[in-house]
Amino acid sequence: MKGRFLWKVAAGIAAILVVSAVDAAAQKYTVSGYLTDAASGESLISAALVDRTSGQGTVSNNYGYYTLTLPAGEHSFEYSYMGYETVTMSLPLTRDTVIHVALKPSAEFLQGASVTASRSETGVRGTQMSAIEIPVHQIQRVPALAGEVDVIKALQLLPGVQSGTEGAAGMYVRGGGPDENLLLLDGVPIYNVNHMMGFFSVFNADAIKNVTLYKGSFPARFGSRLSSVVDIRMKDGNDQEFHGSASLGLLSAKVNLEGPIIKGKTTFNLSARRTYYDILSQPLIAYIVAREGNDGETGTGGYYFYDVNAKLTHTFSNRDKLYVSYYMGDDDVYARYSNRDEETEGRFKMGWHWGNIVGSVRWNHVFGPRLFVNITVNYTQYRHRLDIRDTERLRNTPSAPETEMFLGYNSLINDLSAAADFEFHPSPVHEIRFGGTYIRHAFKPSVSTIRYREGTDRDAALDTTFGDRNLFTGEAAAFVEDNWSVTPWLKLNAGLRYSLYTAAGCAYHALEPRLSLRALFTDDFSFKASYSEMNQAVHMLSNSDISLPTDLWVPSTDRIPPMRSRQAAAGLFYSLGQVDLSVEGYYKTMDNVLEYRDGASFFGSSTGWEEKVAVGRGWAYGVEFLAQKKIGKLSGWVGYTWSKAMRKFDQEGNIVNFGEPFPARYDRRHDLSVTASYAFSKRFDLAATFVYGTGVCGSLALQRVAVPYYNVFLDGRFSDPVPMDYLEGRNNYRLPSYQRLDLGVNFHRQWRNGNHRTISVSVYNAYNRKNPFIVYRSGSSLMQLSIFPVMPSVSYTFYF
Repeated sequence: MKGRFLWKVAAGIAAILVVSAVDAAAQKYTVSGYLTDAASGESLISAALVDRTSGQGTVSNNYGYYTLTLPAGEHSFEYSYMGYETVTMSLPLTRDTVIHVALKPSAEFLQGASVTASRSETGVRGTQMSAIEIPVHQIQRVPALAGEVDVIKALQLLPGVQSGTEGAAGMYVRGGGPDENLLLLDGVPIYNVNHMMGFFSVFNADAIKNVTLYKGSFPARFGSRLSSVVDIRMKDGNDQEFHGSASLGLLSAKVNLEGPIIKGKTTFNLSARRTYYDILSQPLIAYIVAREGNDGETGTGGYYFYDVNAKLTHTFSNRDKLYVSYYMGDDDVYARYSNRDEETEGRFKMGWHWGNIVGSVRWNHVFGPRLFVNITVNYTQYRHRLDIRDTERLRNTPSAPETEMFLGYNSLINDLSAAADFEFHPSPVHEIRFGGTYIRHAFKPSVSTIRYREGTDRDAALDTTFGDRNLFTGEAAAFVEDNWSVTPWLKLNAGLRYSLYTAAGCAYHALEPRLSLRALFTDDFSFKASYSEMNQAVHMLSNSDISLPTDLWVPSTDRIPPMRSRQAAAGLFYSLGQVDLSVEGYYKTMDNVLEYRDGASFFGSSTGWEEKVAVGRGWAYGVEFLAQKKIGKLSGWVGYTWSKAMRKFDQEGNIVNFGEPFPARYDRRHDLSVTASYAFSKRFDLAATFVYGTGVCGSLALQRVAVPYYNVFLDGRFSDPVPMDYLEGRNNYRLPSYQRLDLGVNFHRQWRNGNHRTISVSVYNAYNRKNPFIVYRSGSSLMQLSIFPVMPSVSYTFYF
């Protein structure tokens, strides 16, 4: 029955395409073009065009392109974007017309001047729900850990998003796990989004133009993850003049450069960031070794991370644009030690490296005023390598043999993908998108090398490599969706996605229907509802609550099917002047989710991983409230979530927790966040963030019981009872609540030549709350480990 229903949905969408084509043949013309920033030439995403004559409107896409088909005749157009001056014009529409509009930033933006209500699909008038757009200027004002502005940390403050453990950059969205989030950088997926074991993310805010989080109501163009999509768009670069910034903080240094290569046609944007903790710590390490070590001992070590973002944009004509994006980032832990005494000398060297490489080539082409296409070729790599080498030899015997021991570990993922995305606007009431994508995954899950050599005796040497075989899988998808204005008050987005996953010896097909609707009661008040299904064919194996490079991604197999989710949501949305209010309720089911079997664990090797995990199901439901103000002297948001997330593994061969339901690891009943910034003047602004959350769950033995056991050394008799830990059930213990107050203040100064600087002072965990990172038993008592006390920081940024 379900398959027949889905095919009827597909047939209905096809009928809409035919009717739209007939409708397009009437006496209508199309106005189209690009919306950009007048000062920089940067494309504006979700900028609005409204025809005041007919009441019809549209918004620009991710590349600033818009198109609107209207009846012939006189029309009055209004172009607007949040924080920019509105542009109005009137003209008779007697033929297809191309109008490129450059909007000027509003000088009164920070003073709270009114702006035209957003027609973005995430706003009151759009069909999209369970999605939030965060202006980058708001992200940059959020007080940050060690003064390092972080996109993921800002997203964790939104309703429906849990932060995991203290300081971690993982995201747990509506009951899902950290591997169930599709994080896109200019449309390219990134596997590892964490630096410093998860305390910071790989996204450099200086290089980012736009951030959108989807928690549900997923458009059909998105797939391959269950719980969320984070769509991050990089800046193109200023096409008129050269600009840049340089920042120095307690943890890292950053630089951002942008400008035209060919004025008005070719632009670049380059950002780089590096921590220098290793540089500062090396003298201290050398001092400790010299003071505490013996004569002849030297050593050094450190940790750092870096990332580089680069983007090149070239405009061939009004119809063709080319984008080339690149990202590279690595974490590096290193240690070197040597010792020398009267007889021997030895050397120890360790290098631990992990990171991402992401590249994309993107071509936009306007076939006609109503048809826009985006074609991309992407490459993604996540790599992890650990090398440990220890050598020793006799000093006084030059010909003495050298003893060497080497341990190596290596894992790698390579993805090569291609995609085509078409946007067709046959009439003002239909916005149709369709396309397809193919991804070739190459998994090299884990390869270990052990080498031991003593002197020149090759027969005594050990040199072996073992691990998992390389895995090659394919993932293909095709989609179609229509954003249909049925009546002035009723609008819906209907879509269907077909996904195909292939691996050695198996193939999985899935149809994923998507439907969302909006009923507009007034211009400022609407009701929305949605239903979506998602599939995910890759899984992350992890043995820790924080992000470690030993976490491995593995594909679905003939024994482990892809995960699948179904989510329904409904909510009310209200625009109260400059404040957007929303309340949403959702219910979500998840099939084929993974949990370690009772007593099983994993560290660094995926060998036999299928035997260590159980396949089960989960469900989550909750209510979310959000009040957000994006403009004015006072801006920020208040978010609250009441939610519950459960798991159950009760099928034969997949029993966990005796088949009884148990709360998910990051099940949190209450979650509250308040983020606000206030601009007292152009020279001074203040920001604060307060977070409160119910404690997360964990498995902890709270009592000990005396258990006799059978002892074969006592003639088969039972020995005296031995005290043993008794665990009532999985995730039976809830940690204490989490709360934190962060404060920040920015001092700005601008000179006559246009250059300006900002000094940022922030305090993380201002009242020194000792939040739990780990809770463990010590004897008969429970002990708590906290890692982040009150932490002040300062940074200096110069803009030129």
